[in-house]
Amino acid sequence: MTSRWWFYSALAALAVAVLPFLLLSLAAILTYPALPSLEILTDYRPNIPLRVYSTEGVLLGEFGQERRALVNINEVPEMMKKAILAAEDERFYEHGGVDYIGVLRAALSNFSSGGVKQGASTITMQVARNFFLTKEKTLSRKFNEMMLAFKIEHNLGKDEILELYINQIYLGQRAYGFTTAAQIYFGKPMNQLTIAEMAMLAGLPKAPSIFNPVVNPKRAKLRQMYVLRRMHELGFIDDAAFDAAQIEPIVAKRGNQEFSVRSDYLAEMVRQVMYDRYQDDAYTQGFNVYTTIRQQDQKAAYESLRKGVIDYDRRHGYRGPEGYINLSNNLNEEFLEEALQEVADSDELLPAVVQAASPKGITAYVKGGQTATINGEGLKFVQQTLSEKLSPNQRIRVGSLIRVQLDAKGEWQVAQLPQVESAFVSANPRDGAIYALVGGFDFNRNQFNHVTQAWRQPGSSFKPFVYSAALEKGFTPASIINDAPLVIDSIETGNEPWYPKNYDDRFEGPMRMRTGLIKSKNLVSIRILQAIGPIYARDYITKFGFDREKHGAYLTMALGAGSVTPMQMLGAYSVFANGGYQITPYFIQRVENAQGQILEEAGPVRAGHDAERVIDIRNAYTMVSMMQDVVRHGTAIRAMQLGRSDLAGKTGTTSDSLDAWFCGFHPTLVGISWIGFDNPRSLGERETGGGAALPMWMEYMEKALANVPEASYSMPENMVAARINDSGRRDPNGNRIEYFYREFLPPEQSIVIDQSSSPTDAPTEQLF
Repeated sequence: MTSRWWFYSALAALAVAVLPFLLLSLAAILTYPALPSLEILTDYRPNIPLRVYSTEGVLLGEFGQERRALVNINEVPEMMKKAILAAEDERFYEHGGVDYIGVLRAALSNFSSGGVKQGASTITMQVARNFFLTKEKTLSRKFNEMMLAFKIEHNLGKDEILELYINQIYLGQRAYGFTTAAQIYFGKPMNQLTIAEMAMLAGLPKAPSIFNPVVNPKRAKLRQMYVLRRMHELGFIDDAAFDAAQIEPIVAKRGNQEFSVRSDYLAEMVRQVMYDRYQDDAYTQGFNVYTTIRQQDQKAAYESLRKGVIDYDRRHGYRGPEGYINLSNNLNEEFLEEALQEVADSDELLPAVVQAASPKGITAYVKGGQTATINGEGLKFVQQTLSEKLSPNQRIRVGSLIRVQLDAKGEWQVAQLPQVESAFVSANPRDGAIYALVGGFDFNRNQFNHVTQAWRQPGSSFKPFVYSAALEKGFTPASIINDAPLVIDSIETGNEPWYPKNYDDRFEGPMRMRTGLIKSKNLVSIRILQAIGPIYARDYITKFGFDREKHGAYLTMALGAGSVTPMQMLGAYSVFANGGYQITPYFIQRVENAQGQILEEAGPVRAGHDAERVIDIRNAYTMVSMMQDVVRHGTAIRAMQLGRSDLAGKTGTTSDSLDAWFCGFHPTLVGISWIGFDNPRSLGERETGGGAALPMWMEYMEKALANVPEASYSMPENMVAARINDSGRRDPNGNRIEYFYREFLPPEQSIVIDQSSSPTDAPTEQLF
């Protein structure tokens, strides 16, 4: 009897011990066939964002919910693999999908804590979870995860699994996969990362938001140190590498700086085009768009525009701090950094909190961890705001939110976010390929693209098109026009009488047409337009791509009172630069799919080939000659500082200085710069195209043409170079040479247009 009792007791104990394994086996048998197909892994096609590249293949921007780039396991650096294994799964190449030792350790920890606190996910299990399951911490989900891990290990090799993990895992900042994370956090490809940077990335999967080096640099450092210790303990790195990696400073990129060249406005233009063509597929199918943008040109344009706007802004004084942060005697770095997190960056204009301020100097904590000490020259811009006589909101004091930047000498100075806006665009005049495009000062503050969307008055930068029209009516650069006061009566204006003036309020009497353009004389332009007729001129300017309805057939057209965009001016000035052909500026070179197959490719018309000739080559040559003199002797003479004789262009300043332009070119490059306020108001009494817009153009051209040899324009056939005197008369002993159409070569008496001239006066008749 006693023996039976022991037998049944032992049998019951065995059943209790074996039953869980039987139930587990039964669950596995029932669950395994119902597991999802692995087709999504074997035919891995993740959502890949739209990517925008420069013509050289430099990444300019990308669009999509997931930032991702695929990489083959053979292209992953060995040290990157080891860092991942040390952080996530050191026995990855030894277990069969589940690390039983890890599972047992996690189970004991969870049992003792009374809940599911710790997991034991292998890399294979994480792949299973990321592709098929949720992240909830339940026993049923964990069981399914293990079953999937077994299935994955049975069907895929270890390297295939690791490749999936490296490409799929989320690492913060919308980055999926280590290739993309390397670019986003450190601005470099994965094969250029240091051991310290690899360890930092390898530590992210555990908690991307907590260990994000941009948002939480201190926590990220702690996690990095753990990964480095594990790498050292596992023998992946030696003592010297371990010591060096621990002390290496980690500088994570902030904001949108993972792209080496700022091209936000251009990238957005590409996004709009791609969405119009492909709708939502544009963001998921891995389209690669190669633009006409040249990396160095774009960099030069961006820097030139920013410098020009900041210089303008500094000329008009400091407006005071952006705001105030109540420090409450709390000056520790963590508090200050947190206080600045919501303040948007603007490239080199860094937000900072003032820690100490007096007329002798300012100390400020700069977002990101630096401390700026400002004194001497750096204080001049804000000296008046350090006085205690000012109200608290106008004064720089402890807690003031300011902007700082480093000057050319590496010294800190107080700055501010400009209120004025600007635009710059350049292109090849032969085919319209856009080399640089900057649609505003800061895309993150203002997405309005001033290159394509800002309809503004061009002012005097429009005069060359009126002059070009006059050449077709028989005017020549030697034609004499009277720069004298003029009254346009109410019958002609349809409103009040008009008393046009020159910019400097001075009148110089009769002068050659060339001189009128060089000096940008308003009265000369108006008299020319009177002579050729506003209706004719309005029809003529459409040859350059301008909209007829944007330019009224009135004498104010001579002063640029119509509406244009910088993009229109780019195409229009290209006609002069390329010898008379109309081209269409374009910015997409080709579109490729994720496999590299070309889906679309640009076929631009080219000057001298398939482009339409819209003005006589002689007209273009004559206008270029006159605009070269604008640079050599006129309102754009400042550009002679570049030391080149092959530049031409025209300044533009509108009434009350609401807009300032410079439109200029080299035979191989056209550049348009504009500056003004979005809600139009005066730039300032002394601000002109030559002072506010030209410097941006010069900064760009100096860099863009650095290695381009001097060029020249050849005089076309059927033109005559003849000597003239100061009165514009042909004179064999004249001290000037002027260019004429052969059929319009004047006799020794040149035409004279004065205030008595009317639109019916025909210059052609006077020439013959």
